[in-house]
Amino acid sequence: MSSVQKVRAAHLDVPENKHRRRGSSVGLINLGDTSVPGFSTMKVSASQRDRLEARMRELSAESKSDGAILRKILVAYKELTYRHSWINPFIVLVAIVGTFFFGDQKTTLHAYLEKLLVVSYHIEGTDQYGKGVNDFYFVGFYALFFTFFREFLMCCVLRPLAHFLGVKKAAKVKRFMEQTYSMIYYGLSGPLGLWVMSLTPLWFFETTPFYLDYPHKTHDFYFKVYYLGQAAFWVQQSVVLVLQLEKPRKDFYELILHHIVTIALIWCSYRFHFTWMGLAVYVTMDVSDFFLALSKTLNYLDSPAAGPFFVFFVFVWIYLRHYINIKILWSVLTEFKTVGEWELNWDTQQYKCWISQPIVFGLLFALQLLNAYWLFLIIRILYRYAVGGVAEDDRSDDEDDDEPSETKKDI
Repeated sequence: MSSVQKVRAAHLDVPENKHRRRGSSVGLINLGDTSVPGFSTMKVSASQRDRLEARMRELSAESKSDGAILRKILVAYKELTYRHSWINPFIVLVAIVGTFFFGDQKTTLHAYLEKLLVVSYHIEGTDQYGKGVNDFYFVGFYALFFTFFREFLMCCVLRPLAHFLGVKKAAKVKRFMEQTYSMIYYGLSGPLGLWVMSLTPLWFFETTPFYLDYPHKTHDFYFKVYYLGQAAFWVQQSVVLVLQLEKPRKDFYELILHHIVTIALIWCSYRFHFTWMGLAVYVTMDVSDFFLALSKTLNYLDSPAAGPFFVFFVFVWIYLRHYINIKILWSVLTEFKTVGEWELNWDTQQYKCWISQPIVFGLLFALQLLNAYWLFLIIRILYRYAVGGVAEDDRSDDEDDDEPSETKKDI
């Protein structure tokens, strides 16, 4: 076998007998935001495989000149960063952080980098932070951090873990990696959101404080870091989704709409001081997404607990995504106008008024409609599981259909 053939064999995961996967669909449903692909799980085209083989041939060729050696180093670096997609964002992060901590702190560059790394607008003599344009820099930098964090976990932790746990097929490995990463993120952000909520009068999903103490123009350090960190995560997720690094799923347009609504809610709630309401919505989404990702991961591992856990997940989803969110919607209809001040005043930044009420309700209602669509799909799978009927979810692409075309990057 030639060196090129060996590389191709190492990179391709082709099953001996290709057939459609016919197993339990419990946990398979691709809904919400736990299936967003990244660079390490992107679909690999035939042209990309051809370029891979061309790089391998070039690396295997004899180098007789300095120029050829330099060219080979550049090709090797390109191949390395293709296999380890976390390297480039890591280099950028190290350059920024290193310059900030070890460079001249009196320069304009240092002041600019401080906007990226550190939350701005601390109010002297208090534990509160205001808001401003510097927050965009903070969100942008940590969106880059989440790109690195996701790709590093995928390449160096989750792919080896998948093989260790017996997940072999390339497409299934990718799905496992996506869901396990989602478990890690939501497993951190969900409890953190609940903790931040516990420090406010909102506990446990109280709605009256949304309006009683409005406007919430300042926040403590933990609240602001949590809120902007969530914004950074969603920005990174949205960019990845729009780039279509993987063949779009059947609910691609629903996901696009979901991300548009989510980003709009984040920006509007932050700019117009409805952040306490935003915090409650964040928590309902993150906690339910954690259980969704865990349910799907158990399915990829063929765990006997996948079915019973899916049933438990359904109750969590209905409680958080529907009961709590409908409670918030109802408060917008009933308390938004009657609790606290009701006027539009740009000077005092009082925006709880006749124009903001329909906007807030409209965005939250759009989110609820998307959740209702996904609930329909969940109930359909639950029914099939209960009656022992159809084995797969007909709204999701078959995971093994394009298995031979998937590339498995070596560690």
